[in-house]
Amino acid sequence: MRILVLAHESLIPPETVDLLADDFAYSPWITEYHVISNLKKMRHQVQTLGIYSDLKPIREAIEDFKPHIVYNLLEEFAGQSIYDQNVVSYLELLAIPYTGCHPRGLMLARDKALAKKILTYHRIKTPKFCVFPKNKKVQAPQHLSYPLIVKCLHEEASYGISQASLVQDAPALYERVDYINQKLKVDAIAEQFIPGREFYVGILGNYRLKTLPVWELFFANTKNPQNEFYSRSAKFNKNYRGRHGIGTGVAEIHQEQQKKIFDICKRSYRALNLNGYARIDLRMDEAGSIYVLEVNPNPDISATDDFALSAEYAKIPYRDLLKKILNLGLSWSKTY
Repeated sequence: MRILVLAHESLIPPETVDLLADDFAYSPWITEYHVISNLKKMRHQVQTLGIYSDLKPIREAIEDFKPHIVYNLLEEFAGQSIYDQNVVSYLELLAIPYTGCHPRGLMLARDKALAKKILTYHRIKTPKFCVFPKNKKVQAPQHLSYPLIVKCLHEEASYGISQASLVQDAPALYERVDYINQKLKVDAIAEQFIPGREFYVGILGNYRLKTLPVWELFFANTKNPQNEFYSRSAKFNKNYRGRHGIGTGVAEIHQEQQKKIFDICKRSYRALNLNGYARIDLRMDEAGSIYVLEVNPNPDISATDDFALSAEYAKIPYRDLLKKILNLGLSWSKTY
């Protein structure tokens, strides 16, 4: 097929790549490299287009290249993560098939507060929370008990999350919310921190859903791993990960717990009207209660990230995973 890959203009991989370089695994464009290089090895005709804040190049590329489908790797537009849904809407207006989630699903899931409200309506457990819009006076919530974890309302990839994000009292809450509102210039959300084990579950599908194995986050070199969380450094800082023994792998859980987690994840996926593929982030407390932290449509699909690794564990090789995502996009395009 002719495949047009959409990516952020700063994340287009270089022409030559040193696969043995120490920093290759932490390259910001590693997902784009893995997807593009493997699509080419699958004998597709691939054209890559870097986008920042102009839609015109997309239309021109579609008119000139006439792709069968767009492989959508964009996670923001004009520097705003919440605008990615608008690019997908534009693709629908151009009547071109694309991979990943449709606009409404992106809109519902990207807003962490809105997603939590919808999940709560469907009786899916999620931490209690409070939203702090930028440019509005901050007042400590009376209905939440500490500790709280403070995040960006719409951002992904642990953006803005550090050890300082876990707050134990109102002064620390004010300080962290102010950092996100004024320094990062985005809305903040504070939610009750759930001590326990952290899991990730990948899902593939439009209507019939396939769950990938339950994946767990490990902190091997810390005294209280149940109090740890995936900060920006824990995800992307090689030295930090080494010091704390941070890694991920298949979760060792009872069959009944696995069944419960799969059921919660499928219900969450459907409640937020998702399609294509997504990753559900969860925590399990000491009592065995499962809480959905976030639902992430169009998660990272680099060959070395959790989604692809869990697929590989389920005997879905990376190129087969890319093919499944392509087929789901082609199938979804028949519905609009």
